[in-house]
Amino acid sequence: MATDHIRYDVLARDALRGVLRRVLADAAEHGLPGEHHFFITFLSTADGVKLSPRLLAQYPDEMTIILQHQFWDLVVTEDRFEVGLSFGGIPERLVVPFAAIKSFLDPSVQFGLQFEPSEGAAEAPPAKLPAVPTPSAVPVATPEAAAESNDEPAKTSEGAEVVRLDRFRKK
Repeated sequence: MATDHIRYDVLARDALRGVLRRVLADAAEHGLPGEHHFFITFLSTADGVKLSPRLLAQYPDEMTIILQHQFWDLVVTEDRFEVGLSFGGIPERLVVPFAAIKSFLDPSVQFGLQFEPSEGAAEAPPAKLPAVPTPSAVPVATPEAAAESNDEPAKTSEGAEVVRLDRFRKK
């Protein structure tokens, strides 16, 4: 097979990260339209990721956050985004480089992206990427979120908690 000197895989990955960057920038400027909401999974030990020691201890490999109703101060730059979220009632500021993102899902329109980590993004070996979650069950970063529901969370083979998306929708 011929050698790919152009590196189409890198060009495509960077273009898709550009889609993610633009979507987050629009959300930062105008808020989330309609029923749109985002599940973003990233490597918690990748270069440039900033988490509190408490969150890093809880999620030493990867973390999934949900941007829907309760986030604030979303700032998007060329290479990363920053956002305020509450975990167990404690406000936290997260900094996530786009190179650290493993997956992005907007279940309201069943749109998802998966990324292989950029070269040099991960300090630890990357975990096996799971399939993009279906809208009925997705990993959640906070155990407290699962405790708020009457539904018993299911455990995946990788130890992530899974809850029903309907819990997060306005009824």
